[in-house]
Amino acid sequence: MTVNGILQIAIFCIAIIALVRPLGGYMTRVFNGDKTFLSPVFRPVERVLYAASGVRPEVEQSWRVYGVAMLLFSLAGSVSLYAIFRLQDILPLNPQGFPALPPELALNTAISFVTNTNWQFYSGESTMSYLSQMIGLTVHNFVSAATGIALAMAIIRGFARRSAKTVGNFWVDLTRCVLYILMPVAIVYALFLIWQGVPQTLAAYVDATTLEGAKQTIAVGPVASQEAIKMLGTNGGGFFNGNSAHPFENPTALSNLIQMISIFSMGAALTNVFGRMVGRERQGWALFGVMGLLFLAGTFIVYPVEAGGNPAIAAMGVDQSVGPGQVGGNMEGKEVRFGIANSSLFTVVTTDTSCGAVNNMHDSLMPLAGMIPLINIQLGEIIFGGVGSGLYGMLMFAIIAVFVAGLMVGRTPEYIGKKLEAREVKMSILAILILPLSILGFTAIATVVPQGIATLTNSGPHGFSEILYAYTSATGNNGSAFAGLGPNMFWQVTMAIAMFMGRFLFIVPMLAVAGSLAAKKIVPPSAGTFPTDNGLFVALLIGVILIVGGLTFFPALALGPVVEHLAMQAGSMF
Repeated sequence: MTVNGILQIAIFCIAIIALVRPLGGYMTRVFNGDKTFLSPVFRPVERVLYAASGVRPEVEQSWRVYGVAMLLFSLAGSVSLYAIFRLQDILPLNPQGFPALPPELALNTAISFVTNTNWQFYSGESTMSYLSQMIGLTVHNFVSAATGIALAMAIIRGFARRSAKTVGNFWVDLTRCVLYILMPVAIVYALFLIWQGVPQTLAAYVDATTLEGAKQTIAVGPVASQEAIKMLGTNGGGFFNGNSAHPFENPTALSNLIQMISIFSMGAALTNVFGRMVGRERQGWALFGVMGLLFLAGTFIVYPVEAGGNPAIAAMGVDQSVGPGQVGGNMEGKEVRFGIANSSLFTVVTTDTSCGAVNNMHDSLMPLAGMIPLINIQLGEIIFGGVGSGLYGMLMFAIIAVFVAGLMVGRTPEYIGKKLEAREVKMSILAILILPLSILGFTAIATVVPQGIATLTNSGPHGFSEILYAYTSATGNNGSAFAGLGPNMFWQVTMAIAMFMGRFLFIVPMLAVAGSLAAKKIVPPSAGTFPTDNGLFVALLIGVILIVGGLTFFPALALGPVVEHLAMQAGSMF
């Protein structure tokens, strides 16, 4: 590691902390229906949208109605997106003349973008038309992110309200999130990216002649507009196959820093929204502290491991130390313009959230460094997480942690003034168990059926890690990959199911918890109340998260990255 690398990580952390309160305060006003500086512009638009769609914004919904509205909206989005992909060859804005997507690829991609996963079994610049990129993918980058934030607002209201039968109105939350939060920031963000050198055009690809006289086609298109919401909404899913390692998606060191900040900003601010809406900002800072400590732990595992270099290469007598003429460390799969520090930080940031954008090849990480992205996603991406999903995933763990604390002292557990009873604990555990059911279940199947290993590039522990990462990423709605998987119908269909399970089977019990909590009265704190806004609670919550994650996933991790690390160390000794 270098002082310069640590300084860059520190700058990123300071920027995130500085954004939490102002952005959290603004988001709180938006979802409370209070006046903001954008209200004169968007209130009339909001009223027109409600009138046109038949929404009565003053009528709130129970958790069941809220959930049904969300599911129907997602179903309609999946069907319409599938239709766009299947009809791409006859729709306009296709200057390259790309054919329609095959049925299984269209299904996988439609579910991928509706669930905020944005997994890509294709190269965007050689598969998707401009219409598919804009009307299809970019639009769903907005609404899938807004759906996650809306769901987070439902669980927050569950804690904040007393004796209530409703948790808000899904259509109002969705509309306000897009109009007042995502769209204004994304417009400014896209203009910044254009300034940095990201293309934004509807012109056809450019044909160029190289210095050797060969012909080269340079892909361009409406990149900046998709890139902005891809990062801000923690979507991932790049216009180009190279994603944020591509110079047209991430051209400069400044754009790289802003991309990482934008990935974390909304998830970090939602902890402050939680604290404000329950009337105790310290509660939000406690959750932020848990997320921050877990983030720093992951960062300072990946960075030194990658900076330490590859022992197999060192055994050949190759110098991998930092020096005046070289950056040192494991530079395989990394962009020289970003280096190891920014690549390591980006790796942790994008897997702490559900973004899935990458500026380096995760498949080229050292085994222990590659294990951290796996763990980040397997824990439910609760470390800031996808916009909304990180917060409500963390709150499910918080309920379990408070329940454990209640067992220790022999009292009925309470959190934010709400007594936690069997229903809330059972639903929280059910939500958390959805992830290992899908991740480990599909991984086990894929490792034994011929269709699963038929298109696998690598064998041994690294091949197993590639399979494990694929279903971890799909179920966690992340979208990043270890690579090494050739697409076939088995992978496309099973991963589509995993994406669906990871998104919607988690949401239903979470909404049930929100509805149950909203109906409860708020109990005043007493001498026996376990405080949930101090260091003891932060330590307890981190312990519960790591114990649950370790007991669930360590055996699988031991078969993949741990064995690969030990084999690499042993091999370098001979």
